[in-house]
Amino acid sequence: MVEDQAHSVERTLVLLKPDALARGLAGRIISRFEDAALKIVGTKMTWMDEEFTRRHYFDLEERLGAEVYRFTATFMQQGPVIALVLEGFDAIATVRKIVGSTYPNEAPSGTVRGDFSHYSAAASVASGKAVANLVHASGNKAEAEQEVALWFEKDELHDYKTLAEIYTY
Repeated sequence: MVEDQAHSVERTLVLLKPDALARGLAGRIISRFEDAALKIVGTKMTWMDEEFTRRHYFDLEERLGAEVYRFTATFMQQGPVIALVLEGFDAIATVRKIVGSTYPNEAPSGTVRGDFSHYSAAASVASGKAVANLVHASGNKAEAEQEVALWFEKDELHDYKTLAEIYTY
């Protein structure tokens, strides 16, 4: 009996942060998602203002403190970001695996953060700056749904078939 696989197709939000854009890594990072047969169904480039940053990181201050929120908000507002909605089987976990640990110094080689950064929590504290970790990725299904809805209107998300889908879904 073949299990209905449609239930495991997910959508998740990815942000290429200002450091990824400033370093010219956007294409290389996006290629990693496409190489894993994840489909881009939404994309936009924008600057996060103070109000939108607060909406995106609505619980960060409560979870990690005012200083962490301030570092993060300042970091995210220093340049543009590219927002992507990716779709595929187990997209949330797959994206998290591709990007690696939140702290790049703990991320293994072969992940975005492990290959392109080395920043640590200690470096963040010492410098008084946010962790420059290149990418934001939704952490779970509820967070992905909330973040996709925050960043994209329904008419900004697209349904189409990729060659990879024809062979893998």
